[in-house]
Amino acid sequence: MKRHNPIPAQPRAMIRALRKALVYMTLAGVPALAATPAAAQSAGTAADPQGDNLPTVTVTGSGSGSGSGEGKQHLQTQSGSGALGSRSILETPFSVTSVTAGELEDRQVLKLGDVFFGDASVSDNSGGYSAWASYITIRGLPADWQNSFRIDGKPFLSYGITLPYGHFERIDLLKGSSGFMYGFGTPGGLINYVSKKPTDTPVRSVGVGYTSNGILSESVDLGGRFGNDGMFGYRLNATHDQGETFNQGRIKRDAVSLALDARLTRDLTWDFQAIWQNSNSTDQTPSIVTTGLAGGSLPAVVSGGNRTLVGGGQHLDTNFQLYQTGLSYRITPDWKANLSYSHSTSKRFRNEGIATLTDTAGNYADWRSDSREGHVFDQWQAMLEGNARTGFLEHQLVLGASWQKQVNDYSVAQYYQQIGSGNLYTQNTNSHDSSTGLQTYHAGIITQQAVFASDTLKFSEHWSLLAGARYNQFRQDGFGTTGTRTSRYDQSALTPTLALMFKPEPNTTVYGSYVESLEQGGVPQIGQTNYGQQLKPLKSKQYEFGAKTDQQDWSATAALFRIERAAEYTLNNTLVQDGQSNYQGLELGGSLKLDRQWQLGGSLMFLDSKYKKGAVYNGNRVAGAPDMVATAQVSYLVPQLAGLKLMADAKYTGNTMLRAANDLQTPGYTLLNLGASYTTRIGKYDTTFRAAVNNLLDKRYWQYQYENYIKPGDPRTFSLSAKVDF
Repeated sequence: MKRHNPIPAQPRAMIRALRKALVYMTLAGVPALAATPAAAQSAGTAADPQGDNLPTVTVTGSGSGSGSGEGKQHLQTQSGSGALGSRSILETPFSVTSVTAGELEDRQVLKLGDVFFGDASVSDNSGGYSAWASYITIRGLPADWQNSFRIDGKPFLSYGITLPYGHFERIDLLKGSSGFMYGFGTPGGLINYVSKKPTDTPVRSVGVGYTSNGILSESVDLGGRFGNDGMFGYRLNATHDQGETFNQGRIKRDAVSLALDARLTRDLTWDFQAIWQNSNSTDQTPSIVTTGLAGGSLPAVVSGGNRTLVGGGQHLDTNFQLYQTGLSYRITPDWKANLSYSHSTSKRFRNEGIATLTDTAGNYADWRSDSREGHVFDQWQAMLEGNARTGFLEHQLVLGASWQKQVNDYSVAQYYQQIGSGNLYTQNTNSHDSSTGLQTYHAGIITQQAVFASDTLKFSEHWSLLAGARYNQFRQDGFGTTGTRTSRYDQSALTPTLALMFKPEPNTTVYGSYVESLEQGGVPQIGQTNYGQQLKPLKSKQYEFGAKTDQQDWSATAALFRIERAAEYTLNNTLVQDGQSNYQGLELGGSLKLDRQWQLGGSLMFLDSKYKKGAVYNGNRVAGAPDMVATAQVSYLVPQLAGLKLMADAKYTGNTMLRAANDLQTPGYTLLNLGASYTTRIGKYDTTFRAAVNNLLDKRYWQYQYENYIKPGDPRTFSLSAKVDF
């Protein structure tokens, strides 16, 4: 895609042109980027005292629907921004999306792809109730399952883990700058789950729900303060889900989270958060491998709710725990410091079917993988943040240091064998019972030590410059089953970031930014010749030029970006690193409040991706990167019945190459969701009823899951819920 500068020479003329263009696109129904619908929640929107949260974009409407300010992107919301310090979204020179608790409730989401349904920069690679539930692609790059996920800014490993979405105040997606913000991570973006915290106003609610085919759920949310002058705060959430999934499998999931804080003095605060979840599910839809197809087309699509694909014995049992604590001290009105520690564990015991296609008629070899895996993260971090002045320059300074250790455990003797054959359109009769006595060993230990700093220099009311850098020492050791070290990768790297920001008016920011990132190399999949080896880290660069504006009844964002990343793909059934993969894209986003009843929003991403400088595949599209994604949302407050809101959203995902050779692709597809919420008062209690239908038309489509992996998209699902505040 030819790169050009769309900004007119005169700033005021540019702003007028940008406003007109984005308003026109919104009115015309053209979807746009970075405008994920969500509504502001009163709790949890203050600046994070520890600076652990990503910037928040609070956008298009959920909640009861009062109509006052609902649905805006809230780009001026203050939020902690990791290594960038506390700043508003409007003044953050990167693209950010956030989904709030209210929207998560409205959408009745099952997996991470549902969470970011309204963001065109996110492609869904996930599957409900499976080990792939947290797989998404951001700007054409897969989210790094080892480093792209945080809870309150603290690392955890997401693979196989579907977190309890009802325990979070919001879920943030920061695009592009994760390498500087948090260290190693894919340049596409980083997902941060912001847990529910104690509130000054007491919180008391209970809820029940139903999801097809027969899952019942219950939830409790309690919070408040006690002690002299409300010295101590607490927030307790508990959820339980159990029943039959959409393909007649079973799920049982229990989760508890607890957040505590203590205002030890006027300036010193202690906090603690813990999350525990145990999940057991059976009969997941297996992954489908396409390496054996050479004809350039895929078999006819099957329904994701069809039990035909499911062979006996499959299960996914996971346990997740995270504990974190910290101290935050207000040194002076302009300076604050914090120290934090976190520990998380993720464990998986899974018996997983893998259907390896042999032809386009749907015949496959049925393989079964049976294994135990585990991961542990420990992190210490210290940060100092404050404001200073030198002459006419104002400075917003952030200084910090961190230490992190990751331990990956894998089965000593993993079962991976072909147990039979089958066809996609006939019942799978193959079965394999789980192996017993599977033992794990420390297959890899990864340590990172980092120091980071950033300075935002404010020259005037209009111009500012952000300069920052992170110096990271990275060591990756591999071990054999006997405990002998088999490999070591040791590297130190400096990852800088630079951004120039211009504010022609208080509610508009134009910016250009540059950032470098490092990420861990890929881990070959089961069946690849180098399975079990972790490849060396990858380096990337991102250039972004964008604009954000936040007006009374509408808001809009626009961004041009280019990402240059070392290429990684499968060649001759071996995961290799060769050449470079380039991503150039345009993102647009907008939200428009037509009147008290109607709210519109949408997003759009055009993406041009290419392999370059490699031994093969130069000029081909990058596997997993769609050429176009578009979303649109609308909500309507019914004037005849106060408290009733109707919602609809749609998403189109363009065709996606399954492998670097570009000889096989998944076709584009469109999904439509509907929802409704009704808030009323029954007796003395506020009560909210919700209903949602995802994939309304029961669309059948092949979904890109991973390189050479596909799955049938999730079928139509119905959800009902009721919540009572008391």
